[in-house]
Amino acid sequence: MVPFSDFAAQLRSELPLNYASLDLSSSQRVGLVIIDEVNGFCTVGAGNLAPRVPSKSISDMVVETNIIAKKFSERGWPILAFLDTHEPDKPEVPYPPHCIVGTGEENLVSDLAWLEQDEHTLVKRKDCIDAFIGAFEKDGTNVVVEWIKKHQIEMILVVGICTDICVMDFVKTVLSARNHDMLNPLKHVAVYSEGCATYDLPVQVARDTGGIAHPQEIFHHLGLYLVAARGAIVVNTLHFMDEPVGGGV
Repeated sequence: MVPFSDFAAQLRSELPLNYASLDLSSSQRVGLVIIDEVNGFCTVGAGNLAPRVPSKSISDMVVETNIIAKKFSERGWPILAFLDTHEPDKPEVPYPPHCIVGTGEENLVSDLAWLEQDEHTLVKRKDCIDAFIGAFEKDGTNVVVEWIKKHQIEMILVVGICTDICVMDFVKTVLSARNHDMLNPLKHVAVYSEGCATYDLPVQVARDTGGIAHPQEIFHHLGLYLVAARGAIVVNTLHFMDEPVGGGV
């Protein structure tokens, strides 16, 4: 059997990503979307879907998100933060109970908790994988649609977890909605690779538990590759008035 480290390298070779650098010093109106950086997905031991051991990629994601969010807030640019939140009597198949109301799992990680009081941030709790679907209100309006329209956003920059699940689903839906003129004046969707992460379930653990293997590095790459194939701009460096952020490969 090929070691996963070798397979990951081969995957990157066979399915290469052309990373871009995003200049945020232009006049283009940009909004930041943060997907599910909550305790239940990011804090060690916080719940059924939280990491069991410290994860560098998840920790790095939170650090990068915090840096970017502060730069957006300082400039008065709009931020939309989604928080995965579920009622105990409404399971989300096929996943075990997670981010249940009142457990603390559904709250932003401590480094990002300041966003709850930030005047430039709109916080929206969602109860499904796809944040665009979770953004529909009872009256039929959609928080994403209204947020883009209110701030006349031309580009959204997406960060969060999981790269290949919630982030990917949101990005693909937004791209389709944009293509159908539902999100005017939105033109571009960018995904910041260093601000995204996914979970890790090694093969041996999956075999022992009856789960489905989910090697972190491979699925992170696949998530980015698939959103790029759908038309998103995948970036690994951001520039705020000549202040670079990121630079990973």
